[in-house]
Amino acid sequence: MSTMMGRRGVVWKTPTVTAIGLKNFACAMMLLQSIGIAVIQNGIIHVEQYTQESLWNTLGENGTLMTLTGVSQVLQLLGGLSVPIFAFLLVEGFRNTSDYKKYLLTMAAFAVVSEIPYDLAMSVKWIDFTGQNGLFTMVICLLMLYFLDMLKDKPGVSIKVLKALIVVCAAAWAMVLRTAYGGGMVALTAVFYLLYEKNVAKTVLGVIISLLYVTAPLAFYGIWCYNGQRKDKVSKYVYYAFYPLHLLVLGLIVKIFMA
Repeated sequence: MSTMMGRRGVVWKTPTVTAIGLKNFACAMMLLQSIGIAVIQNGIIHVEQYTQESLWNTLGENGTLMTLTGVSQVLQLLGGLSVPIFAFLLVEGFRNTSDYKKYLLTMAAFAVVSEIPYDLAMSVKWIDFTGQNGLFTMVICLLMLYFLDMLKDKPGVSIKVLKALIVVCAAAWAMVLRTAYGGGMVALTAVFYLLYEKNVAKTVLGVIISLLYVTAPLAFYGIWCYNGQRKDKVSKYVYYAFYPLHLLVLGLIVKIFMA
């Protein structure tokens, strides 16, 4: 645990956070977001039956519905805290993996497996092409990191322009495919990688980008306290599996008991 000297000689202690601590926190926030969307928004409120105008009119007449809508919005805002952490951990994983191809293929496989659970939880449909799950965004980010890494030791203005084009193309793919977390997560991943050794610049720019997710800048406190320890007590595949499983469980609850 690091310390800093404050006013009047008071020592302020800064906590240290491990990779597994960041993962657990991000997964918890993601779960809250999924509950807000799947259970409250889709299962209880049934937002699909309203137009925007009729929903506002109904909220004005129904205090309970307004409260539930507020709870749903709060849970979704809390979910924004997970985005910078996932982007940060993705870069850490990329830099430390001994087998990039396996890392990419594993992420892609779980992205495919997660799509039906994601559609079920987010839209109460078994198949919905209006949006794709967040693991597809991470696949795009990993591909981006691979190409950026190819240019890491090459100087020159043209190389910097090429790096910028790679990031823009990756963000564009995320937006075209309508993947969860979208271009903002791609941009955060690029910042964490390209400014890896520049903590202040990385944090400032990352916080600015994170404003897209409203609450996400708060997650940088945990990232700042990261101590570099990556020894997981839990298999990484448990975290991979958590994503489709929690979506499937919530989706089935809504589909069976609340539809």
